[in-house]
Amino acid sequence: MIKILKYSFYDLMRSRWSYVYFLFYLLLGFVLLFLNNELSKAVITLMNVIIVLVPLIGTIFGVMYYYNSKEFTELLLAQPIKRSSIFLGQYLGVAGSLTMSLVLGLGIPFVLYGLFQSNAIWDFSLLLITGAFLTLIFTALAFNIALSNENKIKGFGYAVLAWLFLAVIYDGLFLMSLIVFEEYPLDSLSLAATMFNPIDLSRTLILLKLDISALLGYTGAIFKQFFGTGLGLVISICMLLLWTVLPIWRLGHIAKRKDF
Repeated sequence: MIKILKYSFYDLMRSRWSYVYFLFYLLLGFVLLFLNNELSKAVITLMNVIIVLVPLIGTIFGVMYYYNSKEFTELLLAQPIKRSSIFLGQYLGVAGSLTMSLVLGLGIPFVLYGLFQSNAIWDFSLLLITGAFLTLIFTALAFNIALSNENKIKGFGYAVLAWLFLAVIYDGLFLMSLIVFEEYPLDSLSLAATMFNPIDLSRTLILLKLDISALLGYTGAIFKQFFGTGLGLVISICMLLLWTVLPIWRLGHIAKRKDF
């Protein structure tokens, strides 16, 4: 698996799109630091970009890599190599390269700006951690979708639909349910609905870390009581880990049972 991981990682690092992805975050970091005097403001702006863009890039890259390397994968399947090792190695190579581009692209400008001398280092660290989790989660979901659909058009369609549902449609349905059932106590429902969406969970964690939950009104106070505590932070990280582990486990399960 390690050899396949290295091959997938170096293969993507040689791709121009990896450099474009890295340069985008590098330029974005420098521009935001130039326009904002405070690191906290730059972190808020970055959050709005990362929460939407990172899952989309992870989804597209995951699906594209699987379909583009399908012939090479079939060649590997003919060798005495475990199926799970092949697909997990490819997944980790793709997710690792995207995560490195994100961390280095944003980390270099902030380090040069003097991040370690600022109190915003913890906010920025949480931003990178949630960005890495979102990359791992949506790349795993993309591999699952691609592996379950031989047709490229269907695979791309389902992958984009999954991103669209979690990034946009889910929030709309959640808000509609709050409006329809506003007469009922929805504290537990709000917390559960947030944790069952990795994008919403990441956004909530960053907003609470920046201590601007007051802008969210009554809902923000509820989130602050739960996610703002040490126990709430641990549960949130565990939920992100669960969101990462389950698609990876399913990826290995599908790879063992699929007839290529």
